[in-house]
Amino acid sequence: MKQVLSSVWALLLGIVLIMLGNGMHFTLIGLRGGIEGFSAAELAVVTSGYFMGFLSGARYTPTLIRRVGHVRVFAALGSFMSAGLISFPLLTDPIAWTLLRVLIGFCMSGIYVAAESWLNDAATNETRGKMLSAYMICQTLGIIGAQGLLTLGDAGTSVLFIGASILVSVSFAPILLSATRAPETEVGRSMSLRALFVGSPLGTVGIFLLGGIYATQSGMGAVFGTEIGMTANSIALFIAMLFAGALTLQYPIGWLSDRIDRRRLIFGAACFGAASCALGWITGGGLWPMMAAAFLAGGVTTPLYALFLAYTNDFLSAEDMPAASGGLVFTFGLGAILGPLVTGWAMEQFGPLAFWLVLGATFGAIALYALYRMTQRAAVPVEETESYLGVLPTASTVAVQAAGTWAAEQAVAESEDDVRS
Repeated sequence: MKQVLSSVWALLLGIVLIMLGNGMHFTLIGLRGGIEGFSAAELAVVTSGYFMGFLSGARYTPTLIRRVGHVRVFAALGSFMSAGLISFPLLTDPIAWTLLRVLIGFCMSGIYVAAESWLNDAATNETRGKMLSAYMICQTLGIIGAQGLLTLGDAGTSVLFIGASILVSVSFAPILLSATRAPETEVGRSMSLRALFVGSPLGTVGIFLLGGIYATQSGMGAVFGTEIGMTANSIALFIAMLFAGALTLQYPIGWLSDRIDRRRLIFGAACFGAASCALGWITGGGLWPMMAAAFLAGGVTTPLYALFLAYTNDFLSAEDMPAASGGLVFTFGLGAILGPLVTGWAMEQFGPLAFWLVLGATFGAIALYALYRMTQRAAVPVEETESYLGVLPTASTVAVQAAGTWAAEQAVAESEDDVRS
């Protein structure tokens, strides 16, 4: 692992800085939106705007890179994102914020594509798995660290937005200075939704529903905290707990996924998530029970994403895995756009605690569908399942497809080993 980190430490440092800036801005939207008097429904539209931009960026950035190169695209998107972050306190209007969020989502997606292309290019078949793991840890630590930075300023001023803009701007230096050559950026074809559903109904439906859960947690969590009267520091801790849980539970769930029927694990994790949301709803505004609910609900969300990717690959040939990963990223993005809209509407109609009700109901839907699918298809023998992919929902198609390629390589290697033995 030390050898892997020594070759890409500058890239990983840049990723941490990017996630610090982007993580600050996610929570700031909820904090400042509450100060400006925006409704939950308005902030839900603003939240969805980010994921609209993110999906568009994943689709069009590779074309831009092929036309003008990594460095130019990276620098241009970075400039637009920094400008967007610093514009939020200047344009305090829901429509303007939605447009800014679309812009920032597009830029972040493009930045991920470029940075992950360099990272993937630096990896070998032997180091790709470890490098992806290090990348995902850096992303999560950056988001958690961002919540700590929010306690250093006042969301009612421009200071924190300026700080987020500076962090994003500075993050480009280590990435660009460490990238010795421009890698090829080839985001493979995405499998159609129909083909995905035929191949893995649970993987397709589950990851769509999970997109709504993730976007609601990361985008509407601060809105929920603001509406129930939490302090800025408590809101920052609440968001941090969502991602701290993911960092803690990723390994044990991944370990289990290679040893038991993945549908049972999906069912169990989704039930656990629903129970955690029930805890948050029942305890109302109790600070520490709510923090525990955030830790546990967030803790199963990210592992479920990786679990759905791995489960879908169990029913695919090695050559179809990267394409399926791209299709699942798109499906997840659609769910991420719709999830906050549903949550914002529910919070307007039934009050702030509907945040937990929507999350819990969505986890419950995943659990019920997993239970249904157990009656429709025989389980894949554990020894024939593909490798668990420790990928975060924040990753772009490049990283997800790289993980899919790694899983395919592992499958081929294991098959060759079986033949030799």
